[in-house]
Amino acid sequence: MHQFIEAAFIALQAIWANKLRSLLTVVGNIVAVTSIIAVVSLVQGLNASVKDAIQSEFAADSFSVQRRGLTFTDEEQLRAQSNPRVTLDDASAIRGFASEKIALVMAEASNSAQAKYRNESLDSVQVRGLTKEYNSLPSTQIELGRAITPTEFENGRLVAILGWGTADRLFAAVEPVDKMILLGGIHFRVIGVAPKKGSIFGNSQDEWIVVPLKAFQRMFGSRQSLELTVRPSDPSLVQAAMDETRTALRIERRLRPKEPDNFGILTSDTFLNLYRQATTGLFAILIGVVSLSLVVGGIVIMNIMLMVVSERTREIGLRKSLGARRRDVLWQILTESITLSTFGGLCGTVMGFFVAWVISKVSPLPAIVEPWSVVLGIGMTAIVGLFFGLYPAMRAASLDPIEALRRE
Repeated sequence: MHQFIEAAFIALQAIWANKLRSLLTVVGNIVAVTSIIAVVSLVQGLNASVKDAIQSEFAADSFSVQRRGLTFTDEEQLRAQSNPRVTLDDASAIRGFASEKIALVMAEASNSAQAKYRNESLDSVQVRGLTKEYNSLPSTQIELGRAITPTEFENGRLVAILGWGTADRLFAAVEPVDKMILLGGIHFRVIGVAPKKGSIFGNSQDEWIVVPLKAFQRMFGSRQSLELTVRPSDPSLVQAAMDETRTALRIERRLRPKEPDNFGILTSDTFLNLYRQATTGLFAILIGVVSLSLVVGGIVIMNIMLMVVSERTREIGLRKSLGARRRDVLWQILTESITLSTFGGLCGTVMGFFVAWVISKVSPLPAIVEPWSVVLGIGMTAIVGLFFGLYPAMRAASLDPIEALRRE
């Protein structure tokens, strides 16, 4: 250990004595590690944001029943277009068949409409029509006012809950609760405002209005297919609840055993797995291409270390004549090569964090710094220094001390 510390100290002295040459030597490693850290940070941030976006749409402990599932061929797409609409009868069938395993079945429909309050107007706001189970979802929160009561849901009262962004744009500094807004040509009373959720990829998660489903159907008609959110009584029963939901719907729709489902059952894992399949290979290739610059940096380090061996031939001959063994010389040159390469890795790591931070500030792309990416960047540069410093070290160790001392 003492020998390694001493060799590293000598290597740092050599780097400091030749600042410009050392900087130019490791610039390849700095660029490579900067790119790797920045790309990995952005990829991890992108993955986390996609996961949050999918799980905000599909809670981890629930699943969705829709008119169409995922389709991968033209034939499946054509068949899905003829699927019957999802209705409240389907929701009732699921509740009746799997009442023990299912905690709630919420029906939802969505569309966009113009929202107005006095002189303020929003041309296209997402309007969600929901049933009373909305109040039982863990994600349902009210910051101002109150929630829609079960009676208001059942009777289709003209009341609304606003997302934080919608309330802010319509009312600004005015208290929104108990104010009347014009939504799709119909007057609704605002009874609550949800807390702020922020944005994902620059898209606001707070631009929406929730109304009772029956009120929604008076605005847009009742022919629109619904989406059912099904939440099991226990998270461990998700798969069992999905199986019973599928059975209940097949019975309700009188499908024969060999007929395919004419509905779709989707979970957050469905979309996450699809996203991973589509991007894992792409991200691996991207990081691999960026890593190729490490090879260029390693070749530069090998050339410089060969030059260093040539410059220090007399020094190496003197050390060997005073009793230094082959492995001592080998270890000294290898340590200098590894130290030089790792120094570039450290600089690249700092610059990579800075580049990822700047990109996350000036664009919708988020960045997450993972500890393993730091270890990866520095570790790869150390391996590069070891691999490309091996030949110059072996060449230095094989020098004959007599011949080395004679060389000018």
